[in-house]
Amino acid sequence: MTPGAAPQAEAAQGQQKYLVVFKNESALPSNFESILSNAGGTITKTLSDLGAVQVVTSNPNFNKTLKSSPYVQSVGLEGTIFPDTIGEAVEQFYPEQTASVTPDLYNTYQWDIKQVTINGESWTMQGGTGKTTDGKDIVVGVIDTGIDYNHPDLKDNYLYGKSFVPGISDPIDQAGHGTHVAGAIAANGRVKGIGPDLKIAAYRVFGPTGGAETSDIAAALKAAGDDNVDVVNMSLGGYNWIQDPSSTPKDVIADQLLFERAISYATKKGVTVVGSSGNNGMNISNPAQLTKDIFGPDAKGATLRSPSSPLMLRVASNGIGLNRAYYSNYGAAHIHVSAPGGDYGPLWAPGLDPSLRDANARTLNTYPGGGYAWMIGTSMASPKAAGLAGVIIAKAGKDKLTPAQVKNKIMSTTTDILDKGFDKYSGFGLINAKNALK
Repeated sequence: MTPGAAPQAEAAQGQQKYLVVFKNESALPSNFESILSNAGGTITKTLSDLGAVQVVTSNPNFNKTLKSSPYVQSVGLEGTIFPDTIGEAVEQFYPEQTASVTPDLYNTYQWDIKQVTINGESWTMQGGTGKTTDGKDIVVGVIDTGIDYNHPDLKDNYLYGKSFVPGISDPIDQAGHGTHVAGAIAANGRVKGIGPDLKIAAYRVFGPTGGAETSDIAAALKAAGDDNVDVVNMSLGGYNWIQDPSSTPKDVIADQLLFERAISYATKKGVTVVGSSGNNGMNISNPAQLTKDIFGPDAKGATLRSPSSPLMLRVASNGIGLNRAYYSNYGAAHIHVSAPGGDYGPLWAPGLDPSLRDANARTLNTYPGGGYAWMIGTSMASPKAAGLAGVIIAKAGKDKLTPAQVKNKIMSTTTDILDKGFDKYSGFGLINAKNALK
């Protein structure tokens, strides 16, 4: 484990960790402590403004007991969320390896940033770099593994950071994912982001390895709203399996409900919430089939992509050839837009000859330690849409547009790719910064 890191807090042996979501979505009932204590639960975390509590218990009937309470809307075992990237695609290098050969990494390698900015044309337009005419910073919060705030391509645009990882106070990135995501938004050096004058803030929810609890990500979303952040990017996700065969997606479980509340809270505070679609190449609009795809052909019930909310902008991934990236999840009405997340070129897919791979069809951006890395994934697509949201806000001015207006501007100014019109793979199409800023 990386020095200074601490493991995620775990329930004691024989105990399980639950989320309890009360009916009041913005406050806890005055007797919530006695409700939970009488059911055999010990409170480990409270999210008062979201009406939710994390509890550990060894009572096997805890769930059943609380479901009968008139104050409780949902109770369930807490889920775990992971960054949305494809590990085998990560390849990092450092300045001394390239400075004398290719000092300008943007012009040589960053096809993905050029694809969205139309070869940098959007940077010449009002707000196009993320700088506002009124001088107010436009801030994109990165809910992720943290950010290398010392990176030469990021440090001038880094505002602040907060950690929601148990036992870790430093928002520094110890894994690499968040730094790459931050670079796609606002790098300004040898590599570029969509808005090289946007400001970034780290909301660290992941330790050096492993996943994050739903409650910690919800707390980060709430904090971003309270901090007057303009956009939040969540290149992360998981799946919630409702195991009762009679359940439907309308039977929202606790994790799903808490995410909806947290996204709603941030949105009401003026935050445009952007998230990745996931890297499993599955149809996330069919909960019954998704269950079988993940858990096997005999599995029953419904599986939902998480986090999820009709308020957020969900982003799929395309490649250098405007092809659907082979790993990108899809689904009618569940994908809003596509953005370049990279792959190994349009000629390669899993199972094909590795010699067909084009390594430069991945996406290049910042990496901890002052380095750079190639990565692919919907994690790399989502921050391009978040960066676009930031420059749209920069053009209008801080706090002038609602999140719904920003989302609609992104969706209505896309370039149509894949199937004609709205389709289940790319939604409204490829995001286009030049069109959005006209």
